[in-house]
Amino acid sequence: MPGGDVLELDHLMLEQGGFRLSGHWTANPGERIAVMGPSGSGKSTLLSAIAGFLALQFGAIRWEGRDMDSMAPGQRPVTILFQDQNLFPHLTVAQNLGLGMRSDLRLSPDQRAQVERALERVGLGGLGTRRPAQLSGGQASRAALARALLRARPILLLDEPFAALGPALRQEMLELVGEVAASTGALVILVTHDPDDALSFAERTAFIAEGVVQPPVPTARLMANPPPAVQDYLGRK
Repeated sequence: MPGGDVLELDHLMLEQGGFRLSGHWTANPGERIAVMGPSGSGKSTLLSAIAGFLALQFGAIRWEGRDMDSMAPGQRPVTILFQDQNLFPHLTVAQNLGLGMRSDLRLSPDQRAQVERALERVGLGGLGTRRPAQLSGGQASRAALARALLRARPILLLDEPFAALGPALRQEMLELVGEVAASTGALVILVTHDPDDALSFAERTAFIAEGVVQPPVPTARLMANPPPAVQDYLGRK
């Protein structure tokens, strides 16, 4: 069994109806890993299992050698960003960030200062009093990322949170994620359909084929010499 500060997917198996997903590999703190595969292949399912929203039928998910299967989602060392950003519309941006620190929003002066610093860090300084509906798509993405920064969990899961953004803004957000992750030492696992995003962001990529999350391999090598399943996905002959 791997030791130390690693995320271990130990012969995991998930089943939903007639769908089955399996995987067996490890990832290290500070790594950036992309997860790619056809629509419906199980990319979001994998992230949901790591985050604790889906139960395993077999195997285990471990962090630092500790089995996470008995942990509720809120107890896991994980932050997950979804495409809809999960910002509460009735709260201000600052309050949305504050929820990442205290669910009752009774923040100390130091915690309120941390919220302001996080907003500044992602380029939203002075916008803490706005509601999510008053933000652009890019600003909402930055707010969700600022909340992840405040949580400072060692595993950051990105379930295509920037898919609705244009290429230039999406690349800008991925660069910001990289900066944030570097400052916290977080392992980042990014679900993406875009090979360019994988190439620019992730050192390794795990491809899902025929219900198996393949162990991550160097992204540049995978794209330069793709196996048949990846060739089909990329539309190459």
